[in-house]
Amino acid sequence: MDFTSRMTALLGAFRRERNGAVADSMRYYGRNYGLNYGVSLPTLRRLARAEGTDHDFARYLYLQDVRELRLAAFHIADPDRLTPDEFGFWGDGLLNSEMAEEGAFALLSRARSLPALFEAWIAADAGWIRQYAAMMAAARASDPRVEWVGPIVDALHRAAVDRLPESRLLAQGAVAALVAVGSRNEENRQTVQRAAGSLGSLPAEDFVHEELAWRLDPQC
Repeated sequence: MDFTSRMTALLGAFRRERNGAVADSMRYYGRNYGLNYGVSLPTLRRLARAEGTDHDFARYLYLQDVRELRLAAFHIADPDRLTPDEFGFWGDGLLNSEMAEEGAFALLSRARSLPALFEAWIAADAGWIRQYAAMMAAARASDPRVEWVGPIVDALHRAAVDRLPESRLLAQGAVAALVAVGSRNEENRQTVQRAAGSLGSLPAEDFVHEELAWRLDPQC
């Protein structure tokens, strides 16, 4: 079956699960999808995983302006084929925070290239959506690295100082990643706490202080 036929069949499965009320109530940062059926994430994941792994098909779906197809692409893609030469393709296709979160969950965090992707996407000129995706992927990584702590804190500080509308979202991503690193051992916890201590008192920074205070409390 060619990609167009497979896509049509998958789109039909999503269409049968459509939920307009869910679509209308969705909230996320970034751009809207061209078409959104409002399929729940558990259902979307089930239908996407039934397709198996097919990286070329995933790339084809990722180019479509339909929420469900773009999100399904993350589950169908092969993490081993997410090489540095593909970072631009997947990064350019990120429309909003929902895509960043699902991509981090299903694809980015499982790729052997995650350290290289993190370095590229956390950079100052990478843009907030890539930075958020990098943070969420770091939070879900099987081996979150302590050397990621400094770049995460720096990215959040820049966003807070620049008063980016997405700074609170980045703060949430930073907390998720910092907790993942800091929870591994006492040395990591202290490293995270020292790095976070360099943050100021802007709203996004205060959020990180408050969350880490209890999430990384050794008494909890």
